[in-house]
Amino acid sequence: MAIKSDRWIREMSREHGMIEPFVDGQVKEHAETGEKMISYGLSSYGYDIRVADEFKVFTNVRNAMVDPKAFSEDSFVDFQGPECVIPPNSFALARTLEYLRIPRDVLTICIGKSTYARCGIIVNVTPLEPEWEGHVTLEFSNTTPLPAKIYANEGVAQILFLESDEACEVSYADRAGKYMGQWGVTLPRS
Repeated sequence: MAIKSDRWIREMSREHGMIEPFVDGQVKEHAETGEKMISYGLSSYGYDIRVADEFKVFTNVRNAMVDPKAFSEDSFVDFQGPECVIPPNSFALARTLEYLRIPRDVLTICIGKSTYARCGIIVNVTPLEPEWEGHVTLEFSNTTPLPAKIYANEGVAQILFLESDEACEVSYADRAGKYMGQWGVTLPRS
C-alpha cells in the first residue's frame, strides 16, 4: 500500500468525483470576511474535510441507554447552526460537507485535526472501505470538563488515501454494506 499525494487526490476528484465538493488547496480564511478558519481542502498527502451544520448531540434528558444493537433516537437532540456546543464529557454526531466515493483499490484512514485535539476534542471516523460512498458520519468526543465548540463549514479531520497494489476481492459495495450511500448524519444500524 502507498499513501497518495495531492496530485492523485486532485485527479481522482476532478475526473471521478471522489470528493464533492472538492477544494484544490488549503483554505484558511473566509473569502468574504477574511476571518480565520480551521483549514480545509487539499493538502500534501490528504484532504481536510469539513463538518456540515447538522449535529446530533447526546443527552441524558430522556434517561435513554446507548445500545449499538438497538439505538434509540431518545439518546440525542438535533441541532443545526454555524456552531455546535458539546457539553462537558459528552459526545455529538455530525456529517461531512463533502460526499466521498472511494475507489475499489483504496482504503482511507481519517484522523482528527490538531487544532481540535489540542482542545480535548477527539474526532473519530472509522476507515472508509473500498467502493464505499456517502457523507461521512463524524463522531466528536468532548473529553474536557468544559463545554466545547465545533465550527460548521470548517476543517475537522484529514483523510489519508492508501492505494493497494491490487483491488480487493470483495468491496463494501459488493457486500451491500449497511452504510452505503448514506446522506446526512447516519445513526448506528444493526
